[in-house]
Order: sequence, then C-alpha cells, then structure tokens
Amino acid sequence: MKFTDGHWLMRPGCIARYATGVADVRAEEHRMTLYAPVKQVRGRGDTLNSPLLTVECWSPAEGVIGVRTTHHAGSVRRGPDFAMPGVQEEAGKVHRDGEVLELSSGELTLRVDASQPWLLEFTAEGRVLTTVGERGTGFVTDAEGRHHMLTQHALGVGELVYGLGERFTPFVRNGQTVDIWQADGGTSSELAYKNIPFHLTNQGYGVFVNHPGKVSYEIGSEAVGQVQFSVEDQSLEYFVVHGPTPKQILTRYTALTGRPALPPAWALGLWLTTSFTTDYDEATVNRFVDGMAKRGIPLSVFHFDCFWMREYQWSDFTWDADTFPDPDGMLSRLKERGLRVCTWINPYIAQKSHLFEEGLREGYLVRRADGSVWQWDLWQPGMALVDFTDPAARDWYLGHLRVLLDQGVACFKTDFGERIPTDVVWHDGSDPERMHNYYTHLYNQAVFELLRQERGEGEAMLFARSATAGGQQYPVHWGGDCESHANAMAESLRGGLSLGLSGFGFWSHDIGGFEGTPTPTVFKRWVQFGLLSSHSRLHGSKSYRVPWDYGEEAVAVTREFTLLKHRLAPYLQSAAQQAHTTGVPVMRAMVLEFPDDPAAATLDRQYLLGDDLLVAPVFIEDGTVDYYVPAGVWTNILTGDQVTGPRWVREQHGFHTLPLLARPDAVIPFAADDQRPVSAWADGVELRVHAFADGAERTVVIPEAIGLGESARFHFHRTGDRIQVTTDSRLPWSVRIGGPDGVLHANPAGTNRVDLPCPASTGH
Repeated sequence: MKFTDGHWLMRPGCIARYATGVADVRAEEHRMTLYAPVKQVRGRGDTLNSPLLTVECWSPAEGVIGVRTTHHAGSVRRGPDFAMPGVQEEAGKVHRDGEVLELSSGELTLRVDASQPWLLEFTAEGRVLTTVGERGTGFVTDAEGRHHMLTQHALGVGELVYGLGERFTPFVRNGQTVDIWQADGGTSSELAYKNIPFHLTNQGYGVFVNHPGKVSYEIGSEAVGQVQFSVEDQSLEYFVVHGPTPKQILTRYTALTGRPALPPAWALGLWLTTSFTTDYDEATVNRFVDGMAKRGIPLSVFHFDCFWMREYQWSDFTWDADTFPDPDGMLSRLKERGLRVCTWINPYIAQKSHLFEEGLREGYLVRRADGSVWQWDLWQPGMALVDFTDPAARDWYLGHLRVLLDQGVACFKTDFGERIPTDVVWHDGSDPERMHNYYTHLYNQAVFELLRQERGEGEAMLFARSATAGGQQYPVHWGGDCESHANAMAESLRGGLSLGLSGFGFWSHDIGGFEGTPTPTVFKRWVQFGLLSSHSRLHGSKSYRVPWDYGEEAVAVTREFTLLKHRLAPYLQSAAQQAHTTGVPVMRAMVLEFPDDPAAATLDRQYLLGDDLLVAPVFIEDGTVDYYVPAGVWTNILTGDQVTGPRWVREQHGFHTLPLLARPDAVIPFAADDQRPVSAWADGVELRVHAFADGAERTVVIPEAIGLGESARFHFHRTGDRIQVTTDSRLPWSVRIGGPDGVLHANPAGTNRVDLPCPASTGH
C-alpha cells in the first residue's frame, strides 16, 4: 500500500509517524527493547502528547533476528498465528558498549547506536546486508482512520528481490506492488493462490513477515530504494534470515516455519485425469487407462475431478451413481492395474448436498455475526464453508474422507481454499482478516494429517492449489488455472520458480494447460516440461489431455519422457529427500544454484532439476530456445552434445529433445526399470559420468525404494585419465562415461571397486 505522494508529500488523508531515534533501551542477555519517539526530543516537553514506539529485538534461531514494532500494545490480539516449529529459546546474544548495542545470532548482527538518529543496521561477515533508517519504522493512519504499521528495508545497488509465493508476474519483484491476499485469479494476473510473506534478495538475506493476514509490499516501487511492507494492525513483526547463500536462507527459513514432508515415490510417475467439465464415466476412465497401456505409456495415478460427485452437491463425497455405479469395484480394478486413485475435494458444502442440513444443524458451517450461515452462489449454489477452527467440524469433514480412503482412494486434490469471507465469525474467535489467508493452512493440514494417520508416514500427499507460509509441510502443490498456450506455460514456470524461492519443495502444473485446448505443438512442448517437473499431471478443463487427441507424435513424446522420468527416479527421489531435509526445492531457479553468476539473477525460462540437470523448456513454435549455460562443460543427456559456458546458447529442437544438460562433474543415476517410478533403483543402476575433470570427486547415493531393494553409495574420483569408482553396492551396476552413447562399463554384482579409463573422445 502506498502512503506517500512522491518524496515530500503524503497522500490525502494519510498521517505518518516514524521513529526518529532511541529514547531508552532495555538490554537483557538475549534480547533488547528500544523505545523510539516519533519526533525529536530536545527537552522534557517533547515527551508529551506524542507516540512512543516499542521495538523488541531477539533471535528465534541461529542466523535469524526478529524485530517487533508496536504502537499500542493493549489492542486485542486474536489468532490465528503462524506455527513456527523451529523457534529456539535464547538463540541470540546482546552486547553493549556505551550507547552502541549489538544483537548477534550466528554471523548475523543487528547494530544500533542509541546516540544517533534512528538506524537499525543488519550486518554479516563484515558487510551491511540492509538497514532500517529514516521513515523505516513507524505507522500511518489513512483517510478512513485505519492504522497501518510499516517497515522499510534499504535496497543496495543491484539488489534484486525474489519470492512472496507463487507469483506469475515478472520473476524479479523489484518495482512491483504485492498484496499477500489469497485469491483465485488464474496464472495470468497479479493475484496468487499461494501468498507467502517471505522474500529473499541476492545480497545474502531473506525477510519473513510474521503476519497471517494481509501484508502489503512496495518493492522498490513507492520508494525505489526500499522494500516496504505494512499491515493494518498495531504491531508488526518480521525476521531477517541470513544465508549467506540462497540455499542457506531457505534452509534456515524452512527450519523456522516447517520443512516439506517427503511425498511417496509413486507420485513421481505420470498422473492422468478425467479433466473437469468433460463427459466421463467408468467407460471413459477405462478407455483412457487402456489407451495409455496400449500405447506403452505407463500411468501411476488416475485422478477423478469434480464430477465424480453429483452436480450441485459438492462436496458431499458421494459418487455419482449414474456415471460410477460401482465405485468400490472400479477402484479395486484400478488398483489391480497398479494405479493409485486421487479424488477432487474442496472445503465447501453446497445447499443441495445432504451434508448442508447436517452441518447447519450441528454448527459446523461458518456463520455471520447474526448467527446465519455464510452462503453465496459462486462455484456452487448456496455454497457454505466448513469451519476448520472447530475440532468437531474438522472431524466431521475428515470422517467422510476416511470412507473414501477405505474404498481405496490414495490421496486427495485439495482444491480452492482462497475465497474466504471476512464478514464472518469463526468458532475459535479468530480474526476474520487473519483467517482469510490462513484458512487454507487448516484445510490442507487437516487432510494431510488424516492421510498420514491412515496411510502411514511417507505415504501421505496432497495435490493442493492454495497455501500460505508453512504450507510447504503438506505437499504437493500445483500452479492452478492456466491457459493452454506457450505464454501460459512460461508464466506457470515463473510461478513455480517463485514458489520454490518461498520455501516450497515440490510443485506441479496442468500439462497442456487448463483452460482451452492446446495445439499439438503446445501439448508436446508442455509434456516435455511437465515430465521434467517434480510431479507430472495431464489435466484440462473442457477438453481431455490424453496424448492421442494431439496426434501420434504426441503419443511418442509422452511415452519417451515418461520412460525417461522413470529412469531418472533415483535422481529425483534424492532431490526430493534433499527438499525434505533442507528445504531446497526440487525445481530450482538458476539464481538459487548460481548466486555468484550475475547472468543467472534474472533467468526465469530455465531451471535446475535437482543438483545437476539444467532444463530449458521450449516455448517458441518453431522449436527455437535461448538459454544460458554457466561456467564449465555441460552435456545434453538426450543428445550427447556438449556446450561450454559461461555463454548464451540458441538452439532449435524437435519434439523429442530439448536442452536437458548435465552439470560439469555430474554423475546421474539411471534406473534399469523404465516402466514404473518405484523399483529396486540400485539393482542394475547405470551411472552416467559427464565432463568429469581431473581431480573431480563426487559421491552419489541411490536411495532405497521402500520395500524394494536397498540403497547404494558410489564414490567417483578422477586422477589423470582414470576414474576410480568405489561402492558399497552388492548388486550389478554400470558406468557410462559421456552422453547417452558414451563408453559403457558393466560391473557384475559384488564388484565394489573399479578403475576406468576416461576417453579423450568424450571431451573429458
């Protein structure tokens, strides 16, 4: 929200009060409190008739410093609040030298000189990260009398801002106004399904605003040298998170707010859906499943979208008997074919549903202040909203899902959760403004925990659309409603990379686009991109996404990239485990992996898939793609072609290849089984060695697929023209040096050390 009219004037009706200095300090061992007047104090008379801000500073975890600025502390503080499982007590240390105070945590220090004009200085490793100076701490009342707390952090020369959730606007946030407010706006607007009040910059730090309601950002926009964030409240709390690398920032941030759960490995395979408003019944489902099998395209999950339930009655969790007369038998038959089933749900109850009367009677539906149930006719006629702040309502809702799980459903697509009213009363007394964004967290948390309880640790997963801070704990999330053209594919990727820089480890999107029908060209390009994402789902709105509807070549491309993803499953599972343990996403913006390469800072049409694979989707009709290659020799794992960076590359690709490059010194494991995402990955694994330089060393761990085989560890070390491989594996394995047609060395079971030549012909 903008409050000023240029540098000198305020907007009509706005009155601002900013901290001018430090009048008093209360310093303790682990925290300090600053008392900041909003005008110059030259004598006792200046202490009268004027606000005094209370600024509390502490550390909730190593490398993180919290600041809470309060105007009036007596206001009613209603929830909800973000849960922060990683908070530690007394993580910081205060040091005072006269009027200079320092709060240190790890390598991060907040420095304040109480004898000088107001200035909070955040430093690390001998350099200033950011400052909060003149006009940086204060409050504004606007023309309507609303009270806004605000903070401004200075931007350095060349400093770029990222994150704030899954945003489809330009990837670098500088110059943008962003409101953290859940909305169902598709992927082609400034609105977002996943609003996260956390940003990070290329200067080694991030900032998390601990406020679940609306947070308004001006990012180098109102004041071009500042990131300003404000809330309509009497208090504003934020955490500065030191890195210094972007990966370390995400690791610390997700330690604070929660790490992503590890989705089941079967979810890495291809998902196919009924699509949304298309005509489908059990015969349609069987035709799709049979058609994929006949064409040699393995499926892992089949998803039933909205109309598995009867029209006008969502969500009543009752199969439409006209289209699915034998749901138990159908689910059993799909399971026999090796498929998991996902069903669509949402948190709304339509008036025609038999559950509406029950929810009304028991008080499970969100109400207005006069006691009436909140309803409207958008989405479903007479739609009401389940009150997840009421434990009884939550249990009632989950009880119906438990019936579906007993039938054989494996997981749920938790759609919606954004259009949450603010003119209501919540069971637990929550503030409606704060609950608007937070509702989705309660919704996804409830469903995820049910799945974890019923299916077991490691088997729970969602396919969720909306989220707020902490929602990364309940994966997987997908990008929402996009159009079916190349621009929408590019905007979807921007959103996914932005979400990854906001603490979310897993992300997917509708292959082929949701609204409209893609051309065969767009479909094939989107299939490549989708099957090189963390999770892959074919889905549409008014048209099917079965590959044969887009031509025989589309069938071939879908088959090839599905089989490729299966072979890459051990690599992808390792990346998933990394996301689970560190918070570093599977799909990574280039700036996350190459923060010291200025050329990587703005790249949003390519990404790293895991540690070692660069992916540049093709968005142009004729197959032309421009992409940037960082330093070193990169090898296309599909063609064997090598590119030496740093430089920009322009190539033209047909539908069977794209830029999919292995990083210098990379060792990529390929599973022997290409028919399923979960197999005994270490048994017969092929380890492809790419541009392995003299002196290079890499350790590759092949994860264990639960219930299938065992894990294995391989260590590679090159000396001169030889590569030494040592392993603890007791299974057969092989090493291929070079691209897909490189030299293959097969090793029988029990061989735990080999010494291999590194041929000059492979460019090593």
